[in-house]
Amino acid sequence: MQAPMASRRSGAMESRAYGSKEEMAGPSSSSKYDQYRDIESQEELLVPGMSKTDNMLRWGFIRKVYGIVSLQLILTAIVAGIIYAVPPVRGFVTSSLAFQLTFAILPLVGLIPLFIYARQHPTNIILLGVWTACMSVGLGTACTVYEPAIVLEALCLTAAIVVGLTAYTFWAVRKGYSFQRLGPILFCALCGLVMWSFLQLILGSYLGPASRTIFALLGAIVFSAYIVLDTENLIAKHDLDDYVAASLSLYLDIINLFLTLLRLLGNNRN
Repeated sequence: MQAPMASRRSGAMESRAYGSKEEMAGPSSSSKYDQYRDIESQEELLVPGMSKTDNMLRWGFIRKVYGIVSLQLILTAIVAGIIYAVPPVRGFVTSSLAFQLTFAILPLVGLIPLFIYARQHPTNIILLGVWTACMSVGLGTACTVYEPAIVLEALCLTAAIVVGLTAYTFWAVRKGYSFQRLGPILFCALCGLVMWSFLQLILGSYLGPASRTIFALLGAIVFSAYIVLDTENLIAKHDLDDYVAASLSLYLDIINLFLTLLRLLGNNRN
């Protein structure tokens, strides 16, 4: 009887000693990985009712889109800065009507293959880069009309508006708000702005500065609202394969907002 009791006691002592060694060694690598996954899964949901897996995938999609848009804006700043700051390039751009017309039409034509190959990687990224470069040339040409102070002021205002509206939209979507009703209204407003711009080209001499100021102000409001709508689409509506379409929408919203603010500030200064 004493031998079995002794063996049991020795086994209990060994198990306690083994447990104390594990406690001293700390958590294993697998437990650390599980803790990391638990923390990551507890990240605040982008949309009420979204599953944790969809939430993690959506965050990756959002980071990818904003990375692409950031690269687009950097390329635009470099190309437009060269056109604006280098006198020989600026002189050629402003004196060649054929060059201006070419790079006014190319971005419109380039949208066709961009949407056709929107989901075919890496063709979609290459086409997006070429299209962004063409768009940057047109933007740089437009900036040559204005003084550096006006361009810098429009740039700062655009950055402040984009950051503010983006932060607001993320907050609003998390609270359950939706801006999808703005879609038809903004589309009609955009069509009206396009028609108005054609009228300004044809009847520019008959339209006063007040008309141009109102046009620029309405344009800034419309494209600010489009930033909110397209940001919501990025958070909750776009398919995970539509990163090119989402990047293109946000990039166009930002560039058009900048151009309308540039025009608005330039008209007021003049």
